[in-house]
This record gives sequence, structure tokens and C-alpha cells, in this order.
Amino acid sequence: MNRREVLTLVSTIIGGSVIGGSALLQGCNPGAKIALAFPLTPKGIAFLDEVAETIIPTTDSPGAKAAQVGAFIDKYVTDCFDEIDQLTFIKGINTIEEESNSKFNKGFVALNPEEKKTLLTSIDAEAKKFKAAAPVKSENGVVAEKTVSKNHYFKMMKQLTIAGYFTSEIGSTKALRHVAVPGRFEACVDYKKGDHLWSE
Repeated sequence: MNRREVLTLVSTIIGGSVIGGSALLQGCNPGAKIALAFPLTPKGIAFLDEVAETIIPTTDSPGAKAAQVGAFIDKYVTDCFDEIDQLTFIKGINTIEEESNSKFNKGFVALNPEEKKTLLTSIDAEAKKFKAAAPVKSENGVVAEKTVSKNHYFKMMKQLTIAGYFTSEIGSTKALRHVAVPGRFEACVDYKKGDHLWSE
């Protein structure tokens, strides 16, 4: 699956454009990004694995943690996000940890699955109401450079979790149906309610 197909898949699933997608399509472009706290430490990647596992938990197929989605997210944010979105993402990690400590008196990783779900559900509701701040204008009417991301941090986390999972080997072969070497073309294939989608 190539880059364009990844973006199309994720956009179809979540409805909308993928944050950092233009950088992904352009490929390597030295100087286009400024790595700040990325790549993350193993502890930071483990944190993202827990967030991703709460979004796509293990059911009849392995969840996001088994697909190592945390490492995917770390790589994507490092290579494709601009400085502002990287800062927003890091602040988002800190916000989740702060809210976890405030509501449950312990860090996010230490929460049980139900507590994690409760916390992220409330943050998701907040993300759906999020409206980007209007561009800041100077006295002469010139719009200042972007200083705040127009994206909510949890929207970024959800998008990257979905992208990382469904393009991983586990996601494309366990959660989706996959034929590595397709046989003859079949225009019509029976579908029963509950059947997994096909991956390419």
C-alpha cells in the first residue's frame, strides 16, 4: 500500500483530511520540519500504545498495541508534522496525563481499561467541539505566522491510530481480510453482516 492509498483509506474511515498528509505525500524534505521532543523515549511510545489500544482495543482480532501503533505515531509525528503540530501533540500527551492524575490520582498508563475509556471519551467529546483560533493580525492587518495548531491533539491521535493500525500487518490481515496473491477477478463477492472489510 503506497502513501496515497494510506491517506485515502484513513480519510475514508474518519471522514476528512489527514493531518500532516501533505508532508507524507512530498516525502523527505530536509528543513521542512523541526524535530522537538521527537522521536519519543520508549516510555513515551508505550504511552501512545496505551492510548491507541484504548481507541482500537483487542477484540476478536489483536488491538493497536499488538500492532505497535505507538512507534508508528512517533515516526509519523517526527517526519510529517510541522513544529506547531508537534508542540500541540506533546502538550496533548501532557494534558492526558494531567487529566488522568486529576480525575483518578494516577497516570494514564496505570488506569484500568474502563478508566482509560472514560477519560478518552470525555477528551474526544471536547475534540469534537474544538474550533481553531482565528489567525492573529498585527496592527497593519498582516496575518501573523501560525502560532497555534488548527487541529485538536486528540484528533491527531485518533487519525494516526487508525492509519497505523489498518496499514500494519496485524490490522490488514487480522482485522481486515487480506489476499496476498489474488487469484481470478470476481466482480461480485457475497457479503454477510459482520464480515471484515478487505485490505489490499
